[in-house]
Amino acid sequence: MVEQCTVFLIGGGSIGDDEQAVFTLHVDGTVCSLTCRYRDKVIKADEEDFFEALFQIRQELEVDGLLPFCYGASANVYPESTVMERSRGLIACKVKIGQLPQSTDLVDIFDDGPDVVPVFVHLQQEFWEEWLASLPS
Repeated sequence: MVEQCTVFLIGGGSIGDDEQAVFTLHVDGTVCSLTCRYRDKVIKADEEDFFEALFQIRQELEVDGLLPFCYGASANVYPESTVMERSRGLIACKVKIGQLPQSTDLVDIFDDGPDVVPVFVHLQQEFWEEWLASLPS
């Protein structure tokens, strides 16, 4: 499997500048390789799933003040373990405080939509922990 996705990047330029990154996805056995090309730079991550690889690349993009405009970088999106295993981290769940995700809450991490709220990695992790704490025991 080799696939490419183009994702808008926000936060790095002046108003009206549309920056884009091209993500190349490759699976080799149990390794999910993700390469991000933007400006004149290349970032690569090899992980067990694509969500984690995107997570690693996002930390590098943050150095340039950039956020990918996609569900994988959205505050309220995180992979749920069984979905992640089946999709190699390409599908994640939109979550709402106090509610379990439904099948209609599944999204491709490289897609975008009007409900994407791109945030830095640590803020996405904080939201996930807040969501977990909000669930009924």
